[in-house]
Amino acid sequence: MILEMRVPSPGESITEVEIAEWLVADGDYVEKDQAIAEVDSDKATLELPAEASGVITLKAEEGDAVNVGEVVCLIDTSAEAPAGGEAKADAPKVEEKKVEVPKAAPADNKTYATGTAAPAAKKILDEKGIATTEVSGTGRDGRITKEDAVKAIPSMGTPTGGARSTGRKKMSMLRRKVAERLVEAKNTTAMLTTFNEVDMQPIFDLRKEYKEDFKAKHGVGLGFMSFFSKAVVRALQLYPDVNSMIDGKEMITFDYCDISIAVSGPKGLMVPVMRNTETLTFRGVEAEIKRLAIRARDGKITVDEMTGGTFTISNGGVFGSMMSTPIINPPQSGILGMHNIIERPVAIDGQVVIRPMMYLALSYDHRIIDGKESVGFLVAIKEALENPVELLMNNDIKKALEM
Repeated sequence: MILEMRVPSPGESITEVEIAEWLVADGDYVEKDQAIAEVDSDKATLELPAEASGVITLKAEEGDAVNVGEVVCLIDTSAEAPAGGEAKADAPKVEEKKVEVPKAAPADNKTYATGTAAPAAKKILDEKGIATTEVSGTGRDGRITKEDAVKAIPSMGTPTGGARSTGRKKMSMLRRKVAERLVEAKNTTAMLTTFNEVDMQPIFDLRKEYKEDFKAKHGVGLGFMSFFSKAVVRALQLYPDVNSMIDGKEMITFDYCDISIAVSGPKGLMVPVMRNTETLTFRGVEAEIKRLAIRARDGKITVDEMTGGTFTISNGGVFGSMMSTPIINPPQSGILGMHNIIERPVAIDGQVVIRPMMYLALSYDHRIIDGKESVGFLVAIKEALENPVELLMNNDIKKALEM
């Protein structure tokens, strides 16, 4: 029996996917539920499992765009598994083709003295004041060709003759969609960015004292993201306009905080969402971030896990970024950019001290968020991070960390 495998729908509103990579070859024997291909949609990269066991015949090439419901391969379910656990059926032999090497054109009988230049080459060298003895000829018997003369000419001090190769490859559907959304955000929002800096010493002190016990009890590390997530939730509750978005002529404000976390995956930028972050504890935030990051890294993240966020946090500091202007993740109205932590001299109580400092950047849609709200929002985050025990832990560290 020949089974036609069709492209399943990876999510609502998605009508087309792209074959990113076939994980099997034409003629292989595949087992039911074995991953046979990776497909890119405009929101995620997903694995396509075999619907039955048998010998597979591929009907689409890598890089092909195929519609949802279209046949991409056939599986002969009547074929028996090869003996010895071989993964492949006997592949057809490829006929070897003989390649004829064209014969070189017969050379003329003329001979040239070493250093002799062709007339065109000599004219070029004379115009530039370059002696033929200063040029190595690549022609027969060392004859200087016109090309040799051109290469010998200085070009505004720029070296010539170096390798100048280029590469070209098709962008994945996911990368193309990310590019479209970034351009859309720049073109359709009144995006502005405001900056501030935060003294990370209080959080450094808390992590130094409690991170080992926290990890031993909960199985996850006490990282910076839990503090930032809790600080963002507090600020969103104080400034609800930042937790809003435009829908036509209406403004939608959310009474919950679904925080999108930008992470780097093997296929590019992924933005999974932590649902109802306002209900999560420090342990809950760290566990959820770890879960989503692993799924993104392994290519198992789903469309549903990357849609519906109300605000985004992007941590460019892990790559060494000191300052940036993050781009809004539409249809959201705000994104917080974290950056690397650098020890710098700062003035505290009239004294110059060395503190671990981080620049923060908030990009926001000025159509619904005014400057007062945006600045107040970022200041609220700064205040919470510099006074986490009072503002994020309610003056009870052990209860907040569930110690």
